[in-house]
Amino acid sequence: MMKNKVIAALAAFFLLTPLALTAMGSNEKGSGSGEKVTLEFWTWRTEDVEFYEKVIQAFEKKHPNITVKQTAIKNTEYNTIVSASLQGGGGPDVFMGRAYGGLQTLADSGYLLALDNLIPNLKDYSEPAKQGARSIKDGKIYGLPALSQAIFCYYNKAIYKKLGLKVPTTWNEFISNLEVCKKNGITPLANGSKDGWTVETLLGGVGPNFYGANDFFNAVVAGKTTFEDPRFVDAVKKIGALRPYMPELFTGVGYTDIQGAFMNEMAAHMIGGSYEAGTFKANNPSLDFDAFPVPGTTAGKQYVTFYADMNWAVNAGTAHKEAALTFLQFLGSPEVGNMLISDLKMISSTPGVDTSLDPFVGKVITMMKNSTSYIFLVPFRYEQPTGSALWQAAGQGYLAGTLTAEQACKNVQTGIATYYKPFQQ
Repeated sequence: MMKNKVIAALAAFFLLTPLALTAMGSNEKGSGSGEKVTLEFWTWRTEDVEFYEKVIQAFEKKHPNITVKQTAIKNTEYNTIVSASLQGGGGPDVFMGRAYGGLQTLADSGYLLALDNLIPNLKDYSEPAKQGARSIKDGKIYGLPALSQAIFCYYNKAIYKKLGLKVPTTWNEFISNLEVCKKNGITPLANGSKDGWTVETLLGGVGPNFYGANDFFNAVVAGKTTFEDPRFVDAVKKIGALRPYMPELFTGVGYTDIQGAFMNEMAAHMIGGSYEAGTFKANNPSLDFDAFPVPGTTAGKQYVTFYADMNWAVNAGTAHKEAALTFLQFLGSPEVGNMLISDLKMISSTPGVDTSLDPFVGKVITMMKNSTSYIFLVPFRYEQPTGSALWQAAGQGYLAGTLTAEQACKNVQTGIATYYKPFQQ
């Protein structure tokens, strides 16, 4: 029997009484030896419920006194629901935690358990992975790094073969491929702009090879340039150049529409994250896809965006700290890391996993050798308004035609400059 609950609408959450809210965590009195314990485990991956049930079953087989109850919440509502439940004194015992600024907000409020002295093998994790789980204020680790992601362009190999297309190595070749698809009645690019975060994904895919990847990233973080830099404006304009190849009425095309169009072979390309591959395979096993970095003006070294995506976190207020840490360490084991690779085609951050389990994962890891940090997620999500929120709104406005590229970039720069000291000098 499936133990998960999928919370599909935010409104449903606010119908919960304060008593129910407080009781959302485990309600047993303790987790001593031999005592039955139930842990609440929350995720934002509604599409991966069956996978996490498989993980839970493997854990419960090893720990029969601990029952894990999964709740999957729509990703766009997850942050609000988790924050409100923790603030109300309830929430999950163990849960998917955001990285960088998303983690910082919960850590600052005292809702996360610091793991530095509780997880022996934290020292074995890579520094980029730990960066996404470390507080910039006290330097402590508040999450067990779970996944890393890259952003690139997926393409349908069968469509490429049918139309005689080759993997593009320059921007003009990429546009030419999109044009050929369009002339043959195939939606060239699945992406739309209804959901702001997917517009940030577009920037993550297209931007690096136009704004200058790590050179620009380091300069803008240091305050040596701004988001009104002509290189960044040009990157935004390149996103605008994709509008003729997106679906009709693309401003109303949301994430599930984007995902479905590529997965069901109605679109030839999709700019997205490495986290999509497992969903594609699970829902359409016959889909023959591959990926490439969205190329820049000239052929040569092409960059993809990289970021630490997810951390396993423990509620600091859990009534079952010992059991929660036991489950946390299982989630961070090579056994689960290998399952993430083989079943979900994801890039596990866990030390000691077998990256050869899936050829596509190996391909992504190769692409990640030339990578740059996600430009708004990594340094500009620690204060309000976040760089991500500013870009998502500005990018939507630009794609809808209500803002120019220059105006969109100015909006981002002005918003971040309200708090970011390097931009105030």
